[in-house]
Amino acid sequence: MSVYQGNDLRKITGGRKRPSRKKRKYELGRFPTNTMLSDVNKRVIDRVRGGSIKVRLKRVAFANVTDPGRGVSKRERILEIVETPDNKEHARIGIITKGAIIRTEAGIAKVTSRPGQDGVVNAVIIETAKSE
Repeated sequence: MSVYQGNDLRKITGGRKRPSRKKRKYELGRFPTNTMLSDVNKRVIDRVRGGSIKVRLKRVAFANVTDPGRGVSKRERILEIVETPDNKEHARIGIITKGAIIRTEAGIAKVTSRPGQDGVVNAVIIETAKSE
């Protein structure tokens, strides 16, 4: 079953609407990527309308973490997902979305990118790890 992004199937009032034409390829959508925490990075490349490409991140192990106080960015391993603001279940299942709070080797960070759309996890440090 495919995802259809057209708006010609029903009226706003909920009444039935007769189609004036068939569905088009460019109206085809996709199911959510649901980027999951894993031990390796796995990307999927899709061709989209106009011949462009969209890189979707299916599995992720590392994040590009920025420390705004020091002005340093580094690639760090993601240890766990602390919470996700959009859905509590996502944190339990291990799905990373924009705005998710993750624990990395550098500390606790907030995801600023859209992994299912961008193909990368970028995060900003909220709380640094305590070093001994």
